Amino acid sequence: MSSFDNDQAKGGQEGASKDVRQFTVGPDDDGIRLDRWFKRNLPQIGFGTVSKWARTGQIRVDGKRAKPEDRLAEGQVLRVPPGGDDKRRGPKPPRELTQDEVHQAEEMLVHRDRAAIVLNKPPGLATQGGTKMTRHVDGLLDAYRGEDDPRPRLVHRLDKDTSGVLLVAATPGTAAYFSKRFSGRSAKKIYWALVVGKPDIEQGMIDAPLGKQPGSGGEKMHIDEENGQPAKTRYRVVDAVGKKAAWVELQPLTGRTHQLRAHLAAIGHPIVGDGKYGGQEAFLTGSISRKMHLHARRLIIEHPDGPKLDVSAPLPEHFAKSMEQLGFDETASDAGPIEDSPPERSRAEKKQAARAHAKQYRKSRRGERKTRTKGPAKPSKSSKPQGKLSKKSGGGPKSTKR
Repeated sequence: MSSFDNDQAKGGQEGASKDVRQFTVGPDDDGIRLDRWFKRNLPQIGFGTVSKWARTGQIRVDGKRAKPEDRLAEGQVLRVPPGGDDKRRGPKPPRELTQDEVHQAEEMLVHRDRAAIVLNKPPGLATQGGTKMTRHVDGLLDAYRGEDDPRPRLVHRLDKDTSGVLLVAATPGTAAYFSKRFSGRSAKKIYWALVVGKPDIEQGMIDAPLGKQPGSGGEKMHIDEENGQPAKTRYRVVDAVGKKAAWVELQPLTGRTHQLRAHLAAIGHPIVGDGKYGGQEAFLTGSISRKMHLHARRLIIEHPDGPKLDVSAPLPEHFAKSMEQLGFDETASDAGPIEDSPPERSRAEKKQAARAHAKQYRKSRRGERKTRTKGPAKPSKSSKPQGKLSKKSGGGPKSTKR
């Protein structure tokens, strides 16, 4: 957010429609375009007005004329002329929540600071609304909003039946910051799951591309070696009850829809309670709950104000009870992430790697062209047949030992 300088604009915000306003660019807006700054901080002023003010020199940054596409830097002073308000463009007022909704929002809160709001989402509550979906996390975010504050924003999602850590950005600026960490894969997410049976390889990587399963309306994923998107999941068996069930720690290295559920089902160990991917085999006999046992246990992510944010969420009641019944001790798995993922490469490093790959590819192609020009070599009389090439093994998820 940008701070408003009351010494330079008489009457503060109330007098903003009659007097010149001055704003100091805050850390959240460092590097943002001028037109985006207006959309974020003064949404009631339309783009046409901003363009006109810039063209006529009425908008000044550190006393100099500015264009809508100019980038702002933290600490710069932005001069904004009076007027330009369009009530149709103003921010929506906070939605009035019921007492039950306010109570639910308070119960979910795990951590809060200037930049981030961390929730422990309960199972059965959707992250966002949809068809016939009236109760969801997004609809409760006004509970964390002050009267003059911007509305908090979701930066990632959890499935409706998955519980655990859900990060919400407190401001538009921190929403952009955290979104980059999730899209760049530098955020580390640790999940706990109870699965049917015990994987033969106790620690490794599931590397299997995922695509939408035909006929499911996009509601279900499956292994698709030809057209699927790359999907990788690290896993580690923490404990097991014979061959009946296992407690598994998971770290997704990609963010595909239903990735953990589809991967575990694909290697023959569906998540307990996940009938969608495991069918009837996903339900254990006895008193073990039929709800899904997948929990976003821990999130480690860079924070714009300093040290990394490292937060954990306690298990929901049904998961904790199942752990107790199976004899699993929760303290056995809090030693940290399975393995640190490689640091995110910069844009320059990615370009350099792409150029090196292209160069190597061209080299290999030159060799092929020379061979084609010369024509096939005649076999010598002394040469012996080399035998047939073996066929590649069939498709399917790869689980490699680590």
